[in-house]
Amino acid sequence: MSILVIRGGAIGDFVLTLPAIRLLRVAFPKVAVDILGCYPAVQLAEGRYYARATHDLGSASLASLFFPQAQLSRALYRYFSGFQRVVNYIQDPWFSRNLLRAGVRCLIQGSSKIDDDAHAAYQLAQPLEKVSLFLQDPAAQIFLSNQDQQNALHVLKHTGCKAPFFVMHPGSGGAHKNWPLVCWKRLFLWVLQKFPRYNLACVGGEADKFALRYFSSQICSPRLHILESLPLPVLAGLLSQACVFVGQDSGISHIAAATDIHCILLYGPTNPRVWAPANILVSVVSHTTSMKDLHFEIVQHAFQSLVRRIE
Repeated sequence: MSILVIRGGAIGDFVLTLPAIRLLRVAFPKVAVDILGCYPAVQLAEGRYYARATHDLGSASLASLFFPQAQLSRALYRYFSGFQRVVNYIQDPWFSRNLLRAGVRCLIQGSSKIDDDAHAAYQLAQPLEKVSLFLQDPAAQIFLSNQDQQNALHVLKHTGCKAPFFVMHPGSGGAHKNWPLVCWKRLFLWVLQKFPRYNLACVGGEADKFALRYFSSQICSPRLHILESLPLPVLAGLLSQACVFVGQDSGISHIAAATDIHCILLYGPTNPRVWAPANILVSVVSHTTSMKDLHFEIVQHAFQSLVRRIE
């Protein structure tokens, strides 16, 4: 018996689906689970408890599934007919119909549309109630390999970022979710001055290039380390070794929370009761109108209080 989970979306969307996939793994511990999803997010699951194998949803070989009455290749028939159950979160109606045409025997149709009624992880797990599986814990977990941890240690050694250290990510998927860069700069400078025994790592990806250049040019400190575009498993390994992570409504914030470290997450127009990680070590600082109106002193107090509590 084998199960396929099909999940599109960005990194945060994928991490929010991990509790549902964990529910399948716990209910069927001897069953192989494959994940068809978006790279690089699915790299966090392959060979790391959740998935035997992962496949790229953006592969050209799958394009025909999105077209009405498409001619499906024999390879697609062989692939999809090999699963006893398929959990599909893709909303395209032709995609679902073509899955059945490709030999899927038991299709559990999920929804990627999230409303404000409950935490996103509960809503993403709701389709599994059709097979009598009910989610109890909405907190996502990432299970890192020893190699992930070793690769992270190599990055830290190579960049000179020594423990203990904090990690901050000043980016997100949308400008309206971002605290102003001048506020982040003020936070960086204050942390470097207030906590002299800690290093500070600023992480980001392709979308954060401007912010990373800004901090690199504005702050001159041997204890500030700009780490750009790390592979997600390596980034997760690095985050797991940090003392505190500070971020916004982003996929990297979800990864940090899922590695079970202390997190302070800044939320603005998005509803944290639905979208913030449900992990117990996550503290949310929010402003319901605009991130521009989130006062520096509130974030400063939250950070200082957390560090005092864990030291």
